Amino acid sequence: MNEKPYFVHPTAVVDEPVEIGDDTKIWHFSHIMKGAKIGAKCSLGQNVFVGSRVEIGENCKIQNNVSIYDLVTLEDNVFCGPSCVFTNDMNPRAGWPKGGVWIPTLVKEGASIGANATIVCGLTLGKHCFIGAGALIHKDVPDYALMVGVPARQIGWMCECGERLNFDDAGAATCSARCKGTYKLEDNQVRRIS
Repeated sequence: MNEKPYFVHPTAVVDEPVEIGDDTKIWHFSHIMKGAKIGAKCSLGQNVFVGSRVEIGENCKIQNNVSIYDLVTLEDNVFCGPSCVFTNDMNPRAGWPKGGVWIPTLVKEGASIGANATIVCGLTLGKHCFIGAGALIHKDVPDYALMVGVPARQIGWMCECGERLNFDDAGAATCSARCKGTYKLEDNQVRRIS
């Protein structure tokens, strides 16, 4: 009998067939539905639910009590804080089921979602954006944007390693922490230039 190249805690349930990448860890009481795709080197904490049409990239960190419902896509290096919430239906009614016709949500590479944040379906969260704890995201989020509040509003920009960016009058900023990246702000959009 071959050992699987990933770890599943004995209390977790994984419905086959699924795709799970090497070195991924699925912890206590989690449930992965058949058809889900999870990349390599991910960590899914206690009591995580992953729907059957979910795609999770590599090196994602999903903390305790997160439910990732059908048609949510997380690209590589996404962080989901404890008990953050995804939705996939704008107007649910128990008596009028939709039979799996849900609304997709895309969370782009490097995004961080804080604890207890709520992500309304049908949106795109940009690369390396930072969603504050408890925020309610109800519209698309630009790359590198820092969003807080209910409903969420943008209060600044974050670099790739998670430090606040302070742009000069020419629209340039450099991270002095870990990534040491240089960033450019033009037309209310940020991009990394080095």
